Amino acid sequence: MKKFIIKTGMLGLLLVGLSACSDNYFDVNTPSGTAEEEELRVSDLMAPVMYRALAGQYSAEQSFGNYTQYFVGEGGVASGETTASGLWSSVYLYTLPNVETIKEKADEIGAIHYSAVADILTAVNLGVATDTWNNIPYTEATNGQDNLFPDFDTQESIYTEIFTLLDTAIAQLQQTDDSGTYLGTDDLIYAGDTDKWLRAAYTLKARYQLHLVQKGTVSASEVLSTIENGFVSNDDDFQMFYDDEDQNPWYSIEVVAKSTGNYHNDLASQLVSSMNGDYFPFESDALTIDPRLPVFGDNGGEDEWKGYVSGGGGLAPDGTSGNTGFAADGYYTSIDSPLLLISYAEAQFIKAEAAFLANGGSTTSVGSSAVAYEAYLAGVEASLSKYDVDGTDYLADGAIAVGESGLMLQHIMKEKYIHNFLNPETFVDFRRYDFSDDVFKGLSIREEEDSDGDYAGEWFRRATYPTTEEFTNPDVVAANKVTPVTPVWWDE
Repeated sequence: MKKFIIKTGMLGLLLVGLSACSDNYFDVNTPSGTAEEEELRVSDLMAPVMYRALAGQYSAEQSFGNYTQYFVGEGGVASGETTASGLWSSVYLYTLPNVETIKEKADEIGAIHYSAVADILTAVNLGVATDTWNNIPYTEATNGQDNLFPDFDTQESIYTEIFTLLDTAIAQLQQTDDSGTYLGTDDLIYAGDTDKWLRAAYTLKARYQLHLVQKGTVSASEVLSTIENGFVSNDDDFQMFYDDEDQNPWYSIEVVAKSTGNYHNDLASQLVSSMNGDYFPFESDALTIDPRLPVFGDNGGEDEWKGYVSGGGGLAPDGTSGNTGFAADGYYTSIDSPLLLISYAEAQFIKAEAAFLANGGSTTSVGSSAVAYEAYLAGVEASLSKYDVDGTDYLADGAIAVGESGLMLQHIMKEKYIHNFLNPETFVDFRRYDFSDDVFKGLSIREEEDSDGDYAGEWFRRATYPTTEEFTNPDVVAANKVTPVTPVWWDE
């Protein structure tokens, strides 16, 4: 099944990955021998769009995983500002033009479930793009030769569109599709299971609603209402697997690169110290580390797990050398590992946070409702199960089983941070809480001993626009360009 999934995606890329962008204003050259749009069916287009949607998440995390201190450059290097150009290409060259074609073809034949999934994928791409750059092209983005200099839509309007797309998808997925054209093997995520797509739409909507709670445009109670219709188990996780021929990109860039003596990343102390008992000391002698830590990293068999301080020149927090890199056969760094967009465990942490806030909780308050605590524990349990580790001792330990009266926001966000390893959503979480060490215990800004770029002492809060876009659309970019330490709209 895994092999078939990725081979389908790669075939689709060869057919339409470049040809579809000929109608997009970013296109420079159209290769010969590619399929014409009228020759393609919706089923030909769906697989490459899904493939690119997940690849875009990976591209974003290549930049933001350093900002959120999941990893550092080899020996502790902290990243400077980024353009996230790989994500830009994924969204504007390969995804949005093809999604538009899917929508047109689906509407022609009344394939409302194809149309619904296309809307969900559009929302996903708009979400990661606007959270990366703030204002982005959308309403004029795929007008081709009719508009080579598209305006940028505000992040506020993009969020409105995201909710519209997801609500439309939710409505369509609850209707009967009589078109005779149904999702199947071209669906790399759910293999045509529209009930899972419906729950995914609700879960994604709750994620984006949560982004706006601190902004004041959505209430925590609204998030709770939405997430009740979301994922119900780990079987609902929105992910795509690779195989031994089409390798997982984290495996290629971390495991293969390191084994061949090339540049790679190491695990940061923020992650490792959140899992080895440093920040949250275990109460039981049965635990020395979070059982998920060996699923993510490898410390070479040493007794202690030491992550690298961001920008710390190769040192761990105790002043000795860091020793933890990516695991060669880790959950996300094996040859056939999946790329994960959103999961049931995250849905439970969304519910826990929303319930905590709805109960009047703050970044420093202690104690919450039964709903918040039960969702928090359900998220931890789901995460342990997903990573296939024995979590019996972990769940029972007083550092985790804090009780309703002892629950703090930092407990929820610590577990969400760990579970969402290598997920760009964590960069949103860090910004929503202004990089607070009350929420993300132990978090400190990168050191300057071994860091890259300007803005010392300031947190990066967005990517800058790619230079290719500045060249092709200079006036519009100039009107939207700010420093990478400037908050995005929902972060203001």
